[in-house]
Amino acid sequence: MDYFLLISGIVLMLIGIIGCLVPVLPGPPLSYIGIILLHLSRFGQFSKTTLIVLGAVTIVVTVLDYIVPIWGTRKFGGSKYGVRGATVGLIIGFFLGPAGIIIGPLLGAIVGELIFRDDMKYAIKAGFGSLLGFLTGVGLKLAASLIMTFYFFKEWIS
Repeated sequence: MDYFLLISGIVLMLIGIIGCLVPVLPGPPLSYIGIILLHLSRFGQFSKTTLIVLGAVTIVVTVLDYIVPIWGTRKFGGSKYGVRGATVGLIIGFFLGPAGIIIGPLLGAIVGELIFRDDMKYAIKAGFGSLLGFLTGVGLKLAASLIMTFYFFKEWIS
């Protein structure tokens, strides 16, 4: 059973990191579940404080992931079409390599804003806001999942 928990935890840590880049997967919550699985096995024991802090970070980052893109879009005058376009652009860009992950959301946000309002100057400005907010959310999620991955492997190896 301990090996099943360990392997499941490793898989969840990896999927958690991928989930930070793919919007349909909840990255930090999956990483946190990986931490819990390691804690339940004989291969790792985290303190209650560590589990509570990592759980709180998971909740805060997950909530911010919904707020920050909206804030970025609104700050630059954009609409929900820009946010949706950035999400679609990221999914498509994910298959085009590292540059696609950056360019995809930007182009998607611009196209989304052009659908909303036929004004290129507005679309570029709002698209940039959507992209900035979206990438900030991705960065926060990735940082949280990588920190949890670090703690996971540090606890497992020691």
